[in-house]
Formats: sequence, C-alpha cells, structure tokens
Amino acid sequence: MKRVLLFAAMLLAVGCSKKSTNGVKLKSDLDSVAYVIGMNVGLNLQRMDSTLNVSAVCEGIRDIFEGDPRMTVEAAETFYLSYVNYALPEKARAYEEQFLADIAKSNRSYARTSSGVTYTVEEVGDQDRIPTSDRDSVALRWVIRTADGKDVVSSYERGDTVRSALRNLPRGVQESLKLIGAGGRIQAWMPAAMAYGAGGDEALGIGPNATLYYEIELLDVDKYANRFRRR
Repeated sequence: MKRVLLFAAMLLAVGCSKKSTNGVKLKSDLDSVAYVIGMNVGLNLQRMDSTLNVSAVCEGIRDIFEGDPRMTVEAAETFYLSYVNYALPEKARAYEEQFLADIAKSNRSYARTSSGVTYTVEEVGDQDRIPTSDRDSVALRWVIRTADGKDVVSSYERGDTVRSALRNLPRGVQESLKLIGAGGRIQAWMPAAMAYGAGGDEALGIGPNATLYYEIELLDVDKYANRFRRR
C-alpha cells in the first residue's frame, strides 16, 4: 500500500507540471495504469473538498520531493486535523444554513423549527393521533432525496411500509412527525445534524454532512400510553 501511495504521489508530482498542449501520451499499458491511478488520487481529493487549490497541492508534492517543505510533518498534521474536524464542518454548516434559509425565503409555505428542519405540511391528519412520546410506534411511507434531487430511497417504489418506534428514527423525522397526525403528509428539508450527521450512511448512499429532503406520509400511530392502558 505504501508503495502504491508513493507511486501515486510521484505521478502527481510529474502531472502537476504545466500540462502540454496534447497532454500525456498513453503509449503503453503501464502509462494507462499510471493515468488511472492519477485519476483515483484526483477523485479522492475532489471528494474530500472540491474547492482545493490544485496548484497548492502540486506545490506541496514538489516541496516534499525537493526536500524543502514549508511545514514540519507534525505541524502539517496538526493543521490538517484542525481543518477536517473544525473548519470543514463549520463551512458545510454555514452553507447548509444559507441553503435552508433560501428555501424558506423563496417559498412562504415553508416554516422552520429551532433545529433547522424546514417544512411544509401538506395534510395535517388526525390531530387526536399525533405521535408525541418517543415510545409511540408509527407506520409511514417516505421518499428521501439528496439536495441535488437524487432519490435515496422510496417506500412507494419498493412497495413497503416503514414501521418503527418514534425514537429509532432520525431526529428530524421524529420532529416532523410530531407536526402531523395519522393520515397526514409533510415535506421537510433536514439539516445533516437532524438526519445522518457527519458520518452519513454508506449503505443508503448518503454522504457526510448531507442535507436531505423528505416526503413523509404518516399512515398510522400506535400510542404507547394506549398500549400501557390496555395491559
């Protein structure tokens, strides 16, 4: 693995030099493999932060190979960890805050909760059957999309019903369901902190710090208090 990473770094160092008019000629299988590795490194960097200054990345690689970096390895590691753990999440949070504010501003039917869930109620449902306790059980159908409109999951396409205790659902969904009763429908934009957070959900294809859009139909509510009385 270390050899692959070193090879990739060397490829970047060469590739960071000024690109020729016709680009690098892929004259052999080894050239093609080298190009694919370079693409992989570039894609990983792009996923980490698409706003990275490519010239600065190249400069860092050249300085290492020339033995004259501007930072010590320890200082570079400290700076990087600070950026990833603090600056980058704050940057994502600020962008998300503006994104949700713009939705509420552009469509007066949307309101916002104190947690940032931005929603519009399409149908209020039965106001005597609103889930209020974390132990209440709910049956619902939902569509979840990413901010750019990509479907993540749809109960309607899969033909299934989500059945769960309220407390086992993402916090933003819990908050949304408490705004409607059985038979109600709501559309809601969930900030990452109220959905899948900084970790995302790889199995669902949800990336870190993802703002998500939900369409939720609350089919049924089984109140915990009623179950307790039935005993």
